[in-house]
Amino acid sequence: MKNVYSATGLVLLALLFLALTILGGTALRGMRIDLTEQGLYTLSPGSINILEDLEEPVTLEFYFSEEASADLPMVRNFARRVQELLEEMAEHSDGNLKVRRVDPEPFSEAEDQAGSYGLEAVPTGSGGDSLYLGIVGTNTIDGLEVLPFISPSREQFLEYELARMVYLLSRPDKPRVGLLSGIDMDGGMDMQTGQQQDPWAIQEQISDMFEVERVNSEDESLPEDIDVLALVHPQELSDALLADIEAFLSEGGRLLAFVDPWAENATPANPNDPMAAMNMDRGSNLATLFDAWGVDFSAERFVADAGLALQVNTAESQRPVRHVGILGVTADNMNADDVITGELDAVNLASTGRLALAEDSPLEMEALMRSSEQAGLMDAERLQMLSDPSGLIDEMGATGEQYTLAARLTGEVPRVLGESDGQYPLNAIVVADVDMLADRYWVQRQRFFGTSMLEPFAGNGDFVINAIDNLIGNADLISVRSRATSNRPFTLVESLRREAEENLRATEQRLEGELAETEQRLTQLQQARGDSDLDILTKEQEAELDRFMEQRVEIRRQLRQVRRELDEDIEALGTRIKAVNIALMPAIVTLFALVMAWRKRRLRYRSDEVGGDGQ
Repeated sequence: MKNVYSATGLVLLALLFLALTILGGTALRGMRIDLTEQGLYTLSPGSINILEDLEEPVTLEFYFSEEASADLPMVRNFARRVQELLEEMAEHSDGNLKVRRVDPEPFSEAEDQAGSYGLEAVPTGSGGDSLYLGIVGTNTIDGLEVLPFISPSREQFLEYELARMVYLLSRPDKPRVGLLSGIDMDGGMDMQTGQQQDPWAIQEQISDMFEVERVNSEDESLPEDIDVLALVHPQELSDALLADIEAFLSEGGRLLAFVDPWAENATPANPNDPMAAMNMDRGSNLATLFDAWGVDFSAERFVADAGLALQVNTAESQRPVRHVGILGVTADNMNADDVITGELDAVNLASTGRLALAEDSPLEMEALMRSSEQAGLMDAERLQMLSDPSGLIDEMGATGEQYTLAARLTGEVPRVLGESDGQYPLNAIVVADVDMLADRYWVQRQRFFGTSMLEPFAGNGDFVINAIDNLIGNADLISVRSRATSNRPFTLVESLRREAEENLRATEQRLEGELAETEQRLTQLQQARGDSDLDILTKEQEAELDRFMEQRVEIRRQLRQVRRELDEDIEALGTRIKAVNIALMPAIVTLFALVMAWRKRRLRYRSDEVGGDGQ
């Protein structure tokens, strides 16, 4: 009979465990604890503000193919997380955000609707089934926003994309941006391949977010009713256009300007002319306005920075080398208190200039990005036909000064163009680099089942859109976008690499010096002999040559040792990180569980004592 009771008890315990599991899964559905440092899985305050400010209903329809994803568990798990995020957003909207899930089954009306909205149908196998994983947003006045396909690899961007969709649908009219570009951002035809190139990604993003009005440098006036004017590589602007730009600013207009002492990505008017690229003017400036405002811009010199230099591959070098003209500006060198840069991790720049204020300038300059203290100014012409950038390190001459690379300018400035005089309040953001807008410095294009996906590896695009949003006055969307990039650089590893490279370069320079000294000594010995047969070495020359060979072997050993120590330092760091992930974190969780069990036991013990005293 005792065995029967035991078996019955086990069955009851199993049923109780199953019931509690089902009940817990239902009751706690969607609940989570976000332990990531950046809070990647918690709805940001910016998203909450956008949702709470909704005044008109917005509907988001989540198209997901249940049957086509039956054999794709990772996709189904991702779809579940998308659904949970949508439901969480709906809870903060006071009923103004409606969420619907649609299963576009084959040959159904829902599938026809998905196709009409432009959702991507991804083939999943030989059976001919197609997977839909996209979102369609609508409002009450025929507004439409579409995410054709949500790639699981871009999950960290999902909240921003949804918040952006809701934000755009909540505004009947997009903000208007006037865009003047003296550099070809439209893509155009690749003369080498004969294929049409994609437009720059930043231009696509600006066009998606805002109503863009194009401006040409030959125009005499700006378009009407623009909110922000974006100037990219302005060259040879007409006097009439400059006067209208000043008039626009004097009436409360906002300015975002990208100037450059040496625009690497500028293209000549005739790409087929090999001399055109050498003779073209790669610099851009707003000298007339800058002089009136008291802005000192290094139009002919660029900032060389050994502390922020990125590695590049060259045909001359067998290994990557540091290019002091191509900079990776990290969060330590960006303004953490400004909404534009406060949450950015990295922005890449190339041959950037320096911004400063003259002593009599009426403006206040708030730096958004700065160089490191290992920086100096170099002539921009040094970059022409540069084959080996490693030589720039020896020429740059670091001054210990941190140079301003991008800045916010505010204050009362005099009006110097047009018919009227007086002063006006300026609100402008100036970046001393144009190349940062080019794709190769911040984003890669990936083809996913015929769809072009943008995979950013730096925050250049976020910086530009943040700047425009800030000038317009929207801070909520900036806060969501700025947390999108979850890729965090290994700053300690990068520091180890830089230190080892400095040691390696010092050793290489010592090798070259000793080589030159030995060759000079050999030449002097040959000249002192006076023999006609120079192919026969004396004993002194042979001894000198043997010494050089031994030195060369020793120095090569030292070079290998430096590289070995670099690898050992990085491997040791990786071992420590693995130890933390594999051993320390489970130990902390276990300790927490033991403490909670101990506390629970103490509480039960005290409860029993109280109960005993009461009796």
